Amino acid sequence: MEAYFDNSATTAPCSEAVNAVSDALVYCWGNPSSLHASGNRAKELLDSSRVDIAKKLGCLPEEIYFTSGGTETNNLAVIGAAHKMRRMGKRIVSTSVEHPSVDETLNQLEAEGFEVIKLKVDGYGRICEKDLYAAVTSNTILITMMLVNNEVGTIMPVEAAKRAALMARSPALIHCDAVQAFGKMPIKPSALGVDLMTISSHKIHGPKGVGALYMRKGVKISPRTFGGSQESKLRPGTEAMPAIAGFAAAARALPDPKRELEHIFAMRDYMVSKLSELGDVVVNSPPDALPYVTNISVLGIKSEPMLNFLSDRGISVSAGSACSKGKKSHVLSQMGLDRKRLDSPLRISFSRYTTVQEIDALILGIAEAKKVIRAAK
Repeated sequence: MEAYFDNSATTAPCSEAVNAVSDALVYCWGNPSSLHASGNRAKELLDSSRVDIAKKLGCLPEEIYFTSGGTETNNLAVIGAAHKMRRMGKRIVSTSVEHPSVDETLNQLEAEGFEVIKLKVDGYGRICEKDLYAAVTSNTILITMMLVNNEVGTIMPVEAAKRAALMARSPALIHCDAVQAFGKMPIKPSALGVDLMTISSHKIHGPKGVGALYMRKGVKISPRTFGGSQESKLRPGTEAMPAIAGFAAAARALPDPKRELEHIFAMRDYMVSKLSELGDVVVNSPPDALPYVTNISVLGIKSEPMLNFLSDRGISVSAGSACSKGKKSHVLSQMGLDRKRLDSPLRISFSRYTTVQEIDALILGIAEAKKVIRAAK
């Protein structure tokens, strides 16, 4: 049987999304900016899709801006906020374990002259809130922090960012990369105190090539592209209506995240208990991580041969972020893990479609790999 455990990289499109994409391609292929019947149908679909995404975030439709995905959205939010706010300061506060689309963007801003503070994390990938409060000063213009770490599932104290800004009397905008959290846990930008939030379609069983930026009403950031009035000139260009329609359909199909979390926690705990019976398996994720993501190390076996062995048996896992292919995990390195654990990480990520049978196949595959690969040595 095939067993897919790389849902943090991408998810299988749900039937609702597939049907919505097909319908948009066949029946609603007009340009939403055109003032004729075909264009009007596309515009109506664009507007209803925006409403659907907004409902899932508990925000206003006009606070949703469609993009091509998480990477573009993170770049737009971080660079756009920094450039818009630079007259008020040059300090940006983040963490040392952000997704590359934020981390490398911060490196670019630092090269432009911004002061970037990347807060260190502990052995579970957590930052200390005291460090956050100490780092945010009156000239801090942006705080950017992911809600759920994409490699180990650590839940970050995003809501503390707003408190830190208020305590420092800082004008900072708060950005949250919620790509791994959206659809998997209850989130509401206003409750978290964020001004900007990144979400992505293909992490929730929607199509690739589409995401969205939540931007709180009244907030302004600088655009990164120019040439049209689409998305209120923040992200111009003809909207990718089939992808957007699929994104909205996937969002509508999401189950209640609270109810689903109970099920996923039980699945994760079952898997961890079975892994503990194998010996030489260490869980790198914290116990209170979002259960959709579990990072482990099979001590003594490097990731690549383990991945290949499992893949040959129809079992798909990853060694870390798909955006850092071939590189050692900067997240695990920042967590201070020893060399044995750094050489052998496996990221096991669930979706709502993951089954116990798949977990059993994974456990059996790892057990077999330990025997075969070690015997080959």
